[in-house]
Amino acid sequence: MTRVVAVVPSLGLAPGAGRALAALRAELARAHGALVWVHQGVAGEPPELLPPAERLLRLPRRAGFARAVNTGIAAARAAGAVRIALVNDDATVEPGWLADLDRALDDHPEAAAAQGVVLLEERPALADGWGLGWNRWHQAVQLGHGEAPPPASAEACEVFGVSATAALYRAAALAELGERPFDERLDSYYEDADLAVRLRALGHAALSVPAARARHGAGATARRRPARRWAWIQGNRWAVVARAAGRRFPLLLPALAARDLADLARALAEGDGARAAGILGGFARAAWLLPRFARAGAPWPPFAPSVRSR
Repeated sequence: MTRVVAVVPSLGLAPGAGRALAALRAELARAHGALVWVHQGVAGEPPELLPPAERLLRLPRRAGFARAVNTGIAAARAAGAVRIALVNDDATVEPGWLADLDRALDDHPEAAAAQGVVLLEERPALADGWGLGWNRWHQAVQLGHGEAPPPASAEACEVFGVSATAALYRAAALAELGERPFDERLDSYYEDADLAVRLRALGHAALSVPAARARHGAGATARRRPARRWAWIQGNRWAVVARAAGRRFPLLLPALAARDLADLARALAEGDGARAAGILGGFARAAWLLPRFARAGAPWPPFAPSVRSR
C-alpha cells in the first residue's frame, strides 16, 4: 500500500513543468509516496520519470482536466493510496507542502480535502488563492486572489472547498463519489467547485492550511484559447449552481444572468472580442449542460457569499 500518490495532469505545454516535477518529487520522497503523470495529446513530451515509484499514463488526445485526473485517481487507487494529491504541472510546491497538508487532515477527521496558500509565480508576494468560495453572483472564486497571503504561522481554517491546482484529498472521500469522482462532462473549469459541492453534500469539510505553500504560473491553455476558456467558465458555472441549488435554481437565474450580461457588456466596451465570444458561447454551453445537471430536489449545502464581488 502506498500512503500518498500524487496525480499530475499535463498537456505538455507548461514551461515550468520540470521545476514543478522536481519539487513534487522531493516532497513525495520524504513521504515515501508515488506519482502518476497523465499526459494528454501530442503537444510536447512528458518528462522522464523514475519507475517504479513514478508512472506515466498517456491519453491519445486532450481529454480535459476532469477526465485526466480521474484516470490518475484510478491508478492511485489501484496502488492503494490513502491520500491523493492533485498538482497542476505549472504548480511548484514548496518544502513541507505535503507534510503540512497531511498533518492537517490527520488533525481534522471531518475534512475530506486540504489546500495551502497558492502564490502567483510572477508576483509571489500575492496569493493566487487559498481556497474556494462563492460570491453573491454565485460565482466560484479563489479566496484571497491578488491579496497578501496570511502568515504561514496562521491556523488552518475551514473553506467551502479546495482548488485542484494543488491539494490533498482523502482517497476514501473521493471513493464515496464513485469510480470517477470529477464530473467529466464539465471537462475543465468549475470541476473542483462541483466536487466541493458534492463532498459537502456528503457532510465533508475542506481546509485551508497557511503553512503549506505552492506557486502557480499563468495557464498556457488559457492564453492559447481564451474564448473557449470563457465559454467553459460561464457555462459550467450554470451547471454546477443548478445541481447544487436543486429546486431553488429558478430563484437564482436573475443573479446568474445579470452577472453574465454585465460581463458581456464590459467585454464589448473594452473591445475584448475573445471574452465576449466566450460569454455568448457560455450561454450555449449552459443550455446543453442544464438538462443534465438540473434537479428538483432540496438544495445541497448552501453556497452563501464568502467574498465580496468585484
